[in-house]
Amino acid sequence: MRRTLSSPLLLIALAVALVAAAEWSGLRLLLPLENRVSDFFVRIHAKDLRPDPDIVIVDIDDYSLARMGDIAGSWPWPRSVHGELIAGIARQQPKAIVFDILFAEPDVYRPESDALFNSAVRQAPNTYFPMVRRDAAEDTRGIPLAEYGPALGITPTAMANRDARISLLLPLAVARESWRTGTINFFEDRDGIGRRYDIFIPAYGWNIPSLPARVARDLGYPLPEQENIVLGWRGAALSHRRISYADLYQDFSRKKALRDPMEFLDKIIVIGTTATGLHDIRATPLSSLAPAVEILATALDNLKNNGYMRSSPATLPFLLALLLVAALLAAFLARRNTLIIGAALLPASAALLGIEYAALNRQILLPVFTPLALAWSFYFAAALAEYLRERRAREQTVQIFNRFLDPRVVKNLVDRGTTTESISGQACEITVLFSDIRGFTTLSETRSPAEIVALLNSYFSMQVAVIFRHGGTLDKFIGDAIMAFWGAPGEDANHAGHAVEAALEMAERLEEFKRHMGELGSSFDVGIGIHSGPAVVGFIGSEQRQDYTAIGDTVNLASRIEGETKGVSRILISAETMGRCAEAFDFVDHGFYKVKGRAQEVRLFEPRKKSS
Repeated sequence: MRRTLSSPLLLIALAVALVAAAEWSGLRLLLPLENRVSDFFVRIHAKDLRPDPDIVIVDIDDYSLARMGDIAGSWPWPRSVHGELIAGIARQQPKAIVFDILFAEPDVYRPESDALFNSAVRQAPNTYFPMVRRDAAEDTRGIPLAEYGPALGITPTAMANRDARISLLLPLAVARESWRTGTINFFEDRDGIGRRYDIFIPAYGWNIPSLPARVARDLGYPLPEQENIVLGWRGAALSHRRISYADLYQDFSRKKALRDPMEFLDKIIVIGTTATGLHDIRATPLSSLAPAVEILATALDNLKNNGYMRSSPATLPFLLALLLVAALLAAFLARRNTLIIGAALLPASAALLGIEYAALNRQILLPVFTPLALAWSFYFAAALAEYLRERRAREQTVQIFNRFLDPRVVKNLVDRGTTTESISGQACEITVLFSDIRGFTTLSETRSPAEIVALLNSYFSMQVAVIFRHGGTLDKFIGDAIMAFWGAPGEDANHAGHAVEAALEMAERLEEFKRHMGELGSSFDVGIGIHSGPAVVGFIGSEQRQDYTAIGDTVNLASRIEGETKGVSRILISAETMGRCAEAFDFVDHGFYKVKGRAQEVRLFEPRKKSS
């Protein structure tokens, strides 16, 4: 029986486990939500961190575009302007000057400007430029890797295809000998948010370095042996120190500079744009409008300071999901209260989310939303299954109990959580009543079968109502006899007194019934025998049909006592029953009787209502 009840829970647990396995095998339906939760924690965590002060952004902002208009004209400016800036920064001995601006084509209208620009670059050999990895479909028209790879810092692996070509957007405005370059491709996840930055892009057995990785490698910073890193954000959006391009350019143009002449000493300078009109923005966990230059600066910051995020083992969330589901399954199988299980899962969920946030302090990404989502899915599904099971059990219990108990008693039992299982096979003290009709044979000879059935139904209905009214349990009808008992399934400390009260009222109802029968009622009578003692009570029968009944010597003796009523008294009770309710009634002692099946004689009493 227990296996049958628990099988839906096992099926639900199996289904959730299969979903968990599918999630970590590549399905990733919950990944967007997982990422949203992780991004939320990352944003909160980043606010308490500060970016590296030695990484400085020279910002082509809206202010610079406006101020430089009179000097350099509209964007894009002549490259000589950038050359002057490079020369001014280089004098302050920075570690590196990194452009986040593509110099993809020579300026055919101002070649002298490009010449001045390249002259400044040659004087600053720590200047770096970006390139872009184009669509692989265009690789057949690209440059040969074996020829251009060394100049671009592209390194071959043991599997390198020496004949491969690749399509790259190169800094062609920069002289080839000054190509210190790397890619600035920033790929978004499936949800449209960018969280990673490449260390290198593999292609045909060659590794194409990203711009941050190229700079970090040249500066001697150790690089992780992986294709990309999850960026560790520091501060809110635009938190790296920024200097307006126009302010810096104009200061370099003054005869007497107003700024610190060595403010860029040993700094990494990143030159890019946050101007709204240039639309160089990406979506990140910090902002949907994050300037690309800030992302590049963050990647450099991470590689310089080993500040990128590490992912937890891929199997850890899967094992966590299985552990949570297993714990919930055990609680449900142990029939713990559903609300208590949910109340326990709630702080456990909060604790796991707290652990996820705390792990960020150790630069570890610990995704717990998916395991929690699966655990809560199991909880709600299991709670629904248990609710439906309990409702079916309640309906079944009510249906079964209504056969032998007063509906009011049934409601009380069911409200207390009584089930057919909980009351089956009990050993308890009860009082058993047998009532048998006298003169039924004579009556049946003068009436048709249909009249006899109607007569019995009317009589039984009347007497069962009396039994129910006094809290009794109807055991069964045995031909024209009734068996009932008190003391089970509900506890009844005064079961003997209630049984006697029922017997006395049954005798009164009998007189009314006889008057209603008229002349035929003169031969209609009953005998009622009552005995109290131990018995086994429960559902007994075959798998196809079971009845709630009492068995044992107490039942047999009650039946024997009913057989002794003929010619003695309509109601006879045993000394055991009388002793349990002696003060509630008056009794007539009818002495001892030898009953079948018992070696000792039984003393019987006739109960009567207490005289006032």
